[in-house]
Amino acid sequence: MRELVAAASVLILLLGTSAQATLRIVASPGGTVGPFIELFESVNASGDDVEIDGPCLSACTLVLSIVPASRICVTRRAVLGFHAARSIDRRGRLYAEPEASDLVLAAYPAPIRSWIQRHGGLTSRLLLLRGRELARIYPACG
Repeated sequence: MRELVAAASVLILLLGTSAQATLRIVASPGGTVGPFIELFESVNASGDDVEIDGPCLSACTLVLSIVPASRICVTRRAVLGFHAARSIDRRGRLYAEPEASDLVLAAYPAPIRSWIQRHGGLTSRLLLLRGRELARIYPACG
């Protein structure tokens, strides 16, 4: 539960005037995958929209796999950051998770998958999608 609260703490929930709300992502460095999956599944089930208005990195980008693209918009400050899946062993060392990376890549919408593949695929290097390239995939918030 603490991890879910930590994940949600970098996200701001703005309540609309109707029963529907908008989850506004203003700065998320990512983190443990589980809490993000729980949060975005909850947003998806609620029918709420998502506004990406700042960095949404690493596990935060799972929103693209869980919430339909028709309910996601981006501002000019939006930045999506992708990298290969990795875990930490008991000694605190990072190691690659190639099978998990393949699953994550397959779960992203086709335009995101294509962009990632055109930019070298999921590796340890952080790929940043923003600006005009991002605006070609997701509509501007308005």
